[in-house]
Amino acid sequence: MNKLLIIDDEDQIRRLLSRLLELEGFEVIQASDCRTGLKMAENHTPLIILCDVRLPDGNGVDLIAKIKKASPLSEIIMLTAHGNIPDGVQAIKNGAFDYITKGDDNNKIIPLINSALEKALMNKRLKQLEAEVGNKYSFESILGESKQIKNAISLAKKVAATDIPVLLTGETGTGKEVFAQAIHISGSRHNKSFVAVNCSAFSKELLSSEMFGHRAGSFTGATKDKKGLFEEANNGTIFLDEIGEMEFELQAKLLRIIETGEFLKIGDTRPTKVNVRIIAATNRNLQKEIEENHFREDLFYRLSVFQIHLPSLSERQNDIEIFAKAFIDTFSIKLARRINNISTEYMEALKRHAWRGNIRELRNVIERSLIVCSDDELSLQDLPLEILNDQLEHITENRSSDFEMAAMERRHIARVLQFTNGNKTETARLLKIGLTTLYRKIEEYGL
Repeated sequence: MNKLLIIDDEDQIRRLLSRLLELEGFEVIQASDCRTGLKMAENHTPLIILCDVRLPDGNGVDLIAKIKKASPLSEIIMLTAHGNIPDGVQAIKNGAFDYITKGDDNNKIIPLINSALEKALMNKRLKQLEAEVGNKYSFESILGESKQIKNAISLAKKVAATDIPVLLTGETGTGKEVFAQAIHISGSRHNKSFVAVNCSAFSKELLSSEMFGHRAGSFTGATKDKKGLFEEANNGTIFLDEIGEMEFELQAKLLRIIETGEFLKIGDTRPTKVNVRIIAATNRNLQKEIEENHFREDLFYRLSVFQIHLPSLSERQNDIEIFAKAFIDTFSIKLARRINNISTEYMEALKRHAWRGNIRELRNVIERSLIVCSDDELSLQDLPLEILNDQLEHITENRSSDFEMAAMERRHIARVLQFTNGNKTETARLLKIGLTTLYRKIEEYGL
């Protein structure tokens, strides 16, 4: 039930309004002066406040600013028996939703309160969404307990408070965009735009147009002016992923933005000025790219004022189980699957895999496992073939040569099971063995 506070020193008015609004579904609380009203606003955070202008211990118009500070999501409607334009104007300036004269009929006050409620509920939802975004992209959302990731987070937190360029390095899938988002959310530009662009996803001409914009008629198909991503990110942050893929000619334009805050749109003669924080990321060795004349040395030194290396999963193997369990929780909800257990062999196989795609690859594998899993436990047969082969090779290497044939048979059965998505009848048919024999071997080999 939505709370509504009435601040009025006239008992009869309060009781009348209270009965009326309770019938409309509001939970009504009351106060008779400024001091009590402010205290109730702080303690109860009502969505709507009806406040008299003339109160025993002060002026309701002056009280608005204090209420807004104590309960910023509240919408305030001023009530007065002696309406005048200056009071009304000042009330709106101080943050009131509206100003109404006592005695106006209920057909006017109820729609006004409902309009104020709609705005208050929208503001409340926006606040919740902002909090959710902040939690999702904050440093606290970054998983891992390894020393390497803790060091990276510590460095990122320190640089977040500044506006200097940041260069994030590391293999594909190590979470560079997550770090960029966290740096942005934790910085002074958190309430401004965060714009991400993958420099490897566009041709040179298209990337130039996307990043810097163009004027109408500057090339075939340019029928109207287009804002570039740097303009979209003005006063916020732009994240340049795969910066090592950027064409050499565009690197000069990027350098100019860093040095002067200006750039020329395609087909323009006057520069556009922006104030943007730049976070770049790469999985390439930019020092080597410089030696091979693929990357500008001056741009590298401007971008890499502060470098943060993000460790690969192979550098933080103890974090694999943390990620796996988090992804299982996420996809259990998304796929409406209940997973009660993870077999030891399944987790060992995850830890033993190379993970060249790092966190992104692990996430995909977990999602696939939950899709193919036939019961409430994740086991080896739920893993993709390449990871299953790694595990089987490990088992083979660690068994006596007397059991080598059995290990090969186990691996072959596992591959066929994988191929048939666990269909035992089809697996037995392809192996040309009886279904009973297949079940016996599955039990024997722990498949």
